[in-house]
Amino acid sequence: MTRHKPKIIVIVGPTAVGKSAIAVDIARLVGGEVISADSRQVYRGLNIGTGKITRREMRGIPHHGIDIAAPRTVGTAQQFTAEMFRIRARETIADISARGNVPIICGGTGFYIDALVDGISFPDVPPNLALRKKLSPKNAQQLYALLQKKDPRRAAAIDRHNPRRLIRALEIATALGTVPRTRKHAIYDPLFIGLTVSGDILRKKINTRLRARLAHGMIAEARRLHAAGLSYRKMEMLGLEYRWLARFLQGKISRAEMVRELEYAIWQYAKRQINWFHRNNRIRWFPPTLQTITKKINFDQWRRLLHKPGRRSASQ
Repeated sequence: MTRHKPKIIVIVGPTAVGKSAIAVDIARLVGGEVISADSRQVYRGLNIGTGKITRREMRGIPHHGIDIAAPRTVGTAQQFTAEMFRIRARETIADISARGNVPIICGGTGFYIDALVDGISFPDVPPNLALRKKLSPKNAQQLYALLQKKDPRRAAAIDRHNPRRLIRALEIATALGTVPRTRKHAIYDPLFIGLTVSGDILRKKINTRLRARLAHGMIAEARRLHAAGLSYRKMEMLGLEYRWLARFLQGKISRAEMVRELEYAIWQYAKRQINWFHRNNRIRWFPPTLQTITKKINFDQWRRLLHKPGRRSASQ
């Protein structure tokens, strides 16, 4: 019997474009379950600020990879990593496939998705807690400058705005002298679906969603997280909404300044996501409506191909 790579659906795109809703629509159509590929939705309690999907929005579709880590582990040896995501997601895909359902990866963390789909393996370098403590007060610009000096090749390819990723790269470079080139071993046959809208529309969606989150209690959520033991330093490390919430709650900026800075920061993040995903020529791009996607993708035919005789599941 010929071994086939397990088929999965991967839904990508920038923040606020509507990935979660489309993932649920497609899951209901094909008999799927959703695996979140979001580097912050793994943390418990980060609900409003990360736009975590609600039970009502799931509409009965099982979701995996959400609320599996404590936010206080950020910056520690227990911090959730791309390698942890890859291992857990592979196990979840195997379980979903073994039950005859379709694994649907959905998220905007391109590094996580690449790690899973392309089977990237990472250097086996344990956390250096002393180094992390030394580096954590530095901002992304300072961390990036350090990485440029220590490992210019890795600096040229990394997300220079992500402190957690920069610290990990510096940790590896300190241990090994340089960050080794990643090795790839693809084990899946992915159907990539990218969601896109014009820049003007996306920016409006980002700003509208931010105001909705503020109205729904995002500031109160940050206060609860801090009261429960999440330091402002670690809140800053979580990035985007929580970085600016931490500064607001400490009285460093006004509410109006927080909103203005967040609108800009989220928009810049969305542009980085777009640039990341546009490097992947396997992605087929669609407006974020099920009707436009199903006009181009025959999911009934795709399901028949998935279950044709001779195809082995991810668990085999």
